[in-house]
Amino acid sequence: MAEIVNLRAKRKAAERDARRRKGDENAAKFGRTRVERDLQEARAEKARDHLDAHKRGPGPDTE
Repeated sequence: MAEIVNLRAKRKAAERDARRRKGDENAAKFGRTRVERDLQEARAEKARDHLDAHKRGPGPDTE
């Protein structure tokens, strides 16, 4: 005897799987871990500080 299948439930399960698969693809493509975000932020801050340290100030004639 064949198993009875609820087509609506199968359709919803397939849609959920497709959304999850798409989300996983996007996470792998665009997502970063907190450590990676913190590291990038720290590097940007260090580079910004390095550039600020090398800025020339106003000359002695400027008030």
